[in-house]
Amino acid sequence: MSLPLWSLLFILESIYCWWVIGYGGAKWIDGWKSFFMIDWFALDWTAEQIRLYVLIIWGFSVIWFIVGVIKPELRFNY
Repeated sequence: MSLPLWSLLFILESIYCWWVIGYGGAKWIDGWKSFFMIDWFALDWTAEQIRLYVLIIWGFSVIWFIVGVIKPELRFNY
C-alpha cells in the first residue's frame, strides 16, 4: 500500500474517531446503531463506553500508523 493511501485511510479513521469522541457521535451511535458502526458486542453499551472503546482503538491505530510509515512492508495490501 502506498504512503498516500495509508495516510488517507488513517485520516478518514481519525475523522470518524474524532466525531465519536468529541462531537456527539457516541450518543448518535448508542443503541442498535452500534451494531453496525462498531460491532455486535457494543449493542448494550452506553455512549461513554463507546467513547472509551473508540479512544483506545484510535490509540492503537496511531501506533500502527507510525509503524507503517517507518516499515512499509508491514502495511496491509488491500
